[in-house]
Formats: sequence, C-alpha cells, structure tokens
Amino acid sequence: MAKNLLIVESPAKAKTIEKILGKDFEVKSCYGHIRDLEKGEMGIDINNQYKPRYIVPDEKEKVVKELKQLAKKSDEVWLATDEDREGEAISWHLCEVLGLDPGSTKRIVFHEITKPAIQKAVQSPRTVNMNLVNAQQARRVLDRIVGFELSPVLWRKMSMGTSLSAGRVQSVAVRLIAEREREINAFKSQSHFRIDAFFTANDLSNKPVLFKAEGQKYNEQEDAEKFLESCKGASYTVTDIQVRPGKKSPAAPFTTSTLQQEASRKLGYSVSKTMLLAQKLYESGNITYMRTDSVNLSDTAMDGIRQQVTGQYGQRYFQPRKFKNKNESAQEAHEAIRPTYMENSTVDDPETKRLYELIWKRTMASQMADAELEKTTAKISISTNKEELTATGEVLKFDGFLKVYREDRDDDDLTEEDGNDSMLPPLQVKQVLPLKEMTATERFNRAAPRYTEASLVKKLEELGIGRPSTYAPTITTILKRGYVEKRDKEGIRRDFRILKLVKDQIKKEMSQETTGAEKSKLFPTDLGLVVTDFLNQYFNDVMDYGFTAKIEEEFDEVANGKRQWHKMIDAFYNPFKKDVDKTIETAERIKGERELGTDPETGRKVVARMGRYGPMVQIGDASEEEKPKFARLKSGQSIETISYEEAMELFKLPLTIGEYEGQEVSVNVGRFGPYVKWGEEFVSIPRGEEPLTVDLERAIELINEKKQADAPIATYEGLPVTKGKGRFGPFIKWNNLFINVPKAYNFDALKQSDCNELIQKKLEKEANRFIQQWPAEKISLENGRWGPFIRFGKKMLKMGRKADGSKFAEEELTGISLEEIKKMIEAEIPGAFEKAAKKAPAKKAATKKAPAKKAAPKKTAKKSTPGKK
Repeated sequence: MAKNLLIVESPAKAKTIEKILGKDFEVKSCYGHIRDLEKGEMGIDINNQYKPRYIVPDEKEKVVKELKQLAKKSDEVWLATDEDREGEAISWHLCEVLGLDPGSTKRIVFHEITKPAIQKAVQSPRTVNMNLVNAQQARRVLDRIVGFELSPVLWRKMSMGTSLSAGRVQSVAVRLIAEREREINAFKSQSHFRIDAFFTANDLSNKPVLFKAEGQKYNEQEDAEKFLESCKGASYTVTDIQVRPGKKSPAAPFTTSTLQQEASRKLGYSVSKTMLLAQKLYESGNITYMRTDSVNLSDTAMDGIRQQVTGQYGQRYFQPRKFKNKNESAQEAHEAIRPTYMENSTVDDPETKRLYELIWKRTMASQMADAELEKTTAKISISTNKEELTATGEVLKFDGFLKVYREDRDDDDLTEEDGNDSMLPPLQVKQVLPLKEMTATERFNRAAPRYTEASLVKKLEELGIGRPSTYAPTITTILKRGYVEKRDKEGIRRDFRILKLVKDQIKKEMSQETTGAEKSKLFPTDLGLVVTDFLNQYFNDVMDYGFTAKIEEEFDEVANGKRQWHKMIDAFYNPFKKDVDKTIETAERIKGERELGTDPETGRKVVARMGRYGPMVQIGDASEEEKPKFARLKSGQSIETISYEEAMELFKLPLTIGEYEGQEVSVNVGRFGPYVKWGEEFVSIPRGEEPLTVDLERAIELINEKKQADAPIATYEGLPVTKGKGRFGPFIKWNNLFINVPKAYNFDALKQSDCNELIQKKLEKEANRFIQQWPAEKISLENGRWGPFIRFGKKMLKMGRKADGSKFAEEELTGISLEEIKKMIEAEIPGAFEKAAKKAPAKKAATKKAPAKKAAPKKTAKKSTPGKK
C-alpha cells in the first residue's frame, strides 16, 4: 500500500499523475463532484443562512466507499482537484465526506500535468481555500434558488406542464438571442449604389493588369445614373499616390472563451465539444488547464516558444510579448491555454489533433513578430466632374506571425469593404488610365447576424455574464430546454440592379443573388420568446444584463474574502421572493397570443399562440359554442412572423386525397413531421416534400414502399418479424416488441438466426426487468442500471429506503406492498394520486375529441416512426 493517497477528479488525469509520482503515491479519481444539493424541495435551508443540504448521490456511493477505505489505510491524503472554484469545492466536499480536516489536509494545484509542475506542487502544498469554496457555494445556492422559485411560476402561468425551467444565466442568454431575432424581424433593408471603376495599367513585367477604384455611394438609382452620365467622355488621371507602412499584430494566446470562439469559427465545433476535447488534452498532459480567463504565459513557456520560433523560422520572427488581461477578475488561473511542451506541434490522437494544433499555432503566433504591410492609396480624378475615385492596394512585405496563424472573425465584425484590398500595379502621378468599365451596383445593408455559439460566448463575456466554466453548460441547457434551436436557414433569391458605363454607353441590367443564408445559428423558439417576455415583465432584475454581471462581481468578492456569501445571497433573495409571490398572485396566464385576422367562412378570430404542445394557430375561442379549430405550426414558422395566409394554409390539413384498396388516404403533419395516413397505417413523407403537394399517385407509391419495408423478414414462434429504422436507430419488431439492432449485426441482411438471437436476448432482459408490476395503477418496480427504481406512468423515481435508512434488497422488494410503494411516490410527488383523481373528468372530455384527432393511432405511429427519415 502506498503511503500517500492523492485524489483527482478524472481517471485519465489519475493515470497520468500516477506515472509521474511513482510508487510512494496511489492516485485515485473521485469522478467529479461526490456530493450535490438534495433534489427534493430546494436542498437549501432558507431560514438558516441558506445552509445547503448536501447528499452523496446513489451512483457515487461506491466511489466514496472505496476512497474512505483507501484513506484509512494511507499515511496521508492529498487533494489535487482542478485549480478553479469548482475544483476547490470538490476538495472541500472530499474533506467533509472522508472526515479530513480542510485546515490541515494537503491541497496541491498545478496549471499543467508535467513532471516539473507536479513535483513542484507536491513540494509546496497549501490547504483548502474556503473563500473559493464559498464563492462556488454562493453560485450553486443562488442558481438553485432562482431555478426552484422561478420554474414553478412558469408551470402555473403557462400550460406546458413541468417541462419549463428558468435560470439566472440561461434566461439572460435566451434574452440576448430573442432580442437579436426581433431586431432582425423588424429590420428594413435599404439599398444603395456602389460605384466601381475598372482600369488597366502595366505591371513590372509590362503586362496589362486590371484593378479597381471605388467612388462614393448613392442612395438612389437616379443619382447613380446621373453620376455615370457625367463620366461620359471623361479622362482619368492619377493625382496623388500615398504609400504607408502598416502592421498587423498577433492575438493573445487562448483563454477559455477565445478558444471556444475560434474552434467554432475554424473547426465548426460546438462549445461543449471544444471543452470536452480540451479536457481530454489537459488530462493527458498535452495542454495547460483549459478553464482560464488569463492571457499570461510562464517563463518556461516563453523559453519553449522562443526555441521553436527561432529554430523553425529564424531570429527575425521572434518577438516576445506580454498580454494584459481585459478581465480584471481573472484570478483563478494564472496562465493562458497553451501546449505543455512547445516542441510537440501535434498529437497522435485523431480526436483531439485539430484542436491541439489550433492551440499550438495560436501560442506560437502570440510571440512572433508583427506582419509588415505596405498600403498604397491612389487618388484618380475625373475630367468631366469634380468627383474622385480611390484605388487601394496592400502588399505583404514580411509575413511575421501570419506564417503560422491568422485569426478568424465573426459575421458581426465583417463589413462590405472587407477583402477589397488587393495588389495595385505600379502607378505614377499624372498617369492617364484607360477605363474599361464603370459600374453602379445596387447593394443592401444587412441586419445584425444571428448569434453562433461562438459569438454568444463573446457577447456574454463582454457583458460580464458567467465565467469560463459556465458558457458550455449554459448553451447546452437552453438548447436542451427547447428555448433555442441551432439550425441552418436557407437563403432567398433577390433581384438587384446594375448600371454599366462601357464605351460611353450606359446599360441597365438586372441580376440575382442569394441572401440571408445562415449556417449553425441560434434561433429562439416561440417558447423561448414567450418565456423571455414573461420573465422580462415580472423579473426585470434577474433578466437585466447589468444586474447579472453585478452578481458575478459579488461572487468574485466572496472568492477574494471581501464578502460573506450568505449575506450576498440574502441581499438578492428578499426582494426576489417578493417578486415571485406577487407574480404568482397577480400575473395573467402566458399565452403569447397574436391576432392574425378573421376566418372568411365563420367570421371567427384567427390567432397564433402557444398551446400545451407548442406553437399553433387557432380559429375561434373556447368560450364560443362551436369548438375552436387548431393547427400546429410547421418547422421554421413562428408565432411572431407567421402571416394570415400561411396560417390559413395550415388548416387545409388533414386533407383526404382519395382511396386505396378500400381504405381512405389522407395527408397531415404530426409530431415527427408530415405523413400519409392509409386506414390505420402511418407512412412518413420524405424530408423536404410538402404534404399538400402529395397526390394520390405519390401517396400510393409511399404506401407500397412501406409495405415492402414492413414485409416480414423472419418468423419467431409462428409470429412475423419485421424491421425498420426509427428515432433511436435500426430495429426489429416482433409481437409488439421493439428490439434495437446493434452495429455488430448486418441490418440490411439480417438472417433468421440473427432475429432468433436478438429476440431471445430481449426476452431474457425483459424477464429480469420487472420485480413487481401493477398495470392498472401504471406502477412497476424495475431493475435499472444503478439498481431498483419505481416507474410511475412515464416518470422514473428513486427507490425509497427502509425505516432505518438502509436500502431494500431486491428479494425484499418482491414482497413489498402497493401501499408502501404509493407512499414512496407521494414522498417524491406530493399529491400524485389526488391529481390523478382530479384529472379523470378531463380525460373523458379528451376521448370525445378522439374521432377527429385520432390520437390513439398517432401513438402507434410514433412507434413506427412517422416523419422519421
């Protein structure tokens, strides 16, 4: 047994460090956080200085048990979790759970997993920094309070059930995306005419080359045409040439947010993917710690960069630089993200290779010489008027850092003039230039672009909202909650006008361009817009950018020991709680309703609004004698922008298009996309095909294709086996049992023996799945991955414990009564069975609508995956 036990978060990191420290140390992983706030209620004692109630989750009990045993056998326990607030909190939780004294337990930190760094850390240990722990607790507690208090307000005020949530940073991020979307929707594009003149002049080898000069812009076609008219018969003379030296300097080495931004622009990675790969690179000892907002580089790193730059490119390319942090609160980490060994320009791992090379190039470039440019500006006079044309050219005299790396830019930062600079041929003052052509081209100003993940991170950082460790989970949360979606947008064709002056004749042309195409942009959903409006109205403090940034500054004050964390929470909670109570009492229900017009047939109102299952359009009102008609919005449509005509088009579905083999054929749009309904069968319409364009002939074609696909491929116990592809991949279906087909099987050529094997395995698994079942109550006890659990309807609930606090053994559960199980369910969902009783009448009402909506077949359709491609 090693004398020392050293605990880190991840097993990959543990392996790397154990190799460095040798036989005196046993290095073990705690697999991240080992304690968390209780899930039930809030997990916080509001009346006792917001004291958190922490528990060890079931899945971590085995890890804790092992660590306790190892700690008892070791002479000394060392804590080596990450160096940020999160890591410090994990170290404190380990002290609490393992019975260690945080005031004396050795705590070590390092910015890179290298032998010198680890050995230096072991030689100079410290103890747990409680200021950092308290800052992390403050963030965790405040965010839990906001989530637990705000989410129920949404549940009460919006008929979407308990799937809604709100959060301190996530709601502000959605607000940014929502405001940008509305800005784009309200934007009115205006056109202008840009003057470009094309001349020829000889280059150094006496060959004629074409170059461009620009004139002023005109708002109206008439003015642009008037200018071209005034240029008829003109001569063009170079009146002035200015040659100015210029330079470009490299960007600072990566911080967490700049790495996320650049990996998104250059590699197309999502923020969460970037962090996952960076974590892997750090734990394998390839890069320094990846959660940092510092741009500093250590002396060791500077020395390594100098050797690489001078060795590969020569002394002229090396220029040492010290970058200053924009964020004054960057105190948790003391170095930028960089390779641990600069001599390694790449890594073998194909998954992390591209990200590593990006980090290596950026780090190298940051300590390289400026790129030297020569910018030439030539002024050209027009003999027939007083206007002037300007030609600019740029020549790269010395590439400097550009030899290694060039930083990309976001759409927000690009202008119409970007990329216009090119090389000019040698020109002289008084030189007369022959005009080949002059154009006045119509150009349109653009709305601000929608956010990408990268530009959203940049904006959050600019506003001081969140910190390096929060960006990835924030974006993941808003996408997962359905407040925002990441998607592409197809461009639309647009006409534009061109006026050309050629040989003193003006020609007018029309041309076309594609505009508005966007890739991997963040769009707010109708749900996101409606929830944002509600929170803005009733919780303007929580949604205020300045207020959210001020909270971050207060967390920093706690981390620096300048403020007590529970007092900080208290200052926030008291006014916030008053707003919550007042909103629950006085606020109206959220509808997000927009009136579109009147139905010509009935004279009833047509509105677009949020319904229980998402955005929809509605004809009529529930208070009227005739029931309202409903239609779901199609993908890409929004309550805020849908037109009356588009809304009325939706009511054409479901549309009966004929009969086939004695059964009615209709088209409609369901939860998973458009489909053909033939009798009780549902057949997906391929992606991109509009249901209203599907005629009977096309429907029959789709039906026959499905018939062929659904034909039995085998039999088992006399019953047919069919196959299909669904939401979760390829499957076979036998006796109403759906069985996933793993990649090990050739799905396109499944044999009878394959089907037998798959069905037998599934039946064995199903036999072991249930401990007890009460189908009438929709309750069962099942064996899960982490042990037994209760299934109540669609909910999966934790298994309760015995009176003495110990867990039930599986054999004990085979005899447990339904009443005991119901008590456990009530403990997790208070009033679970009362609610069910109250809802019974509503269910009857729903069944009356069944013939029109045919809800039951839709469930079947879900299994056979209508709309899936």
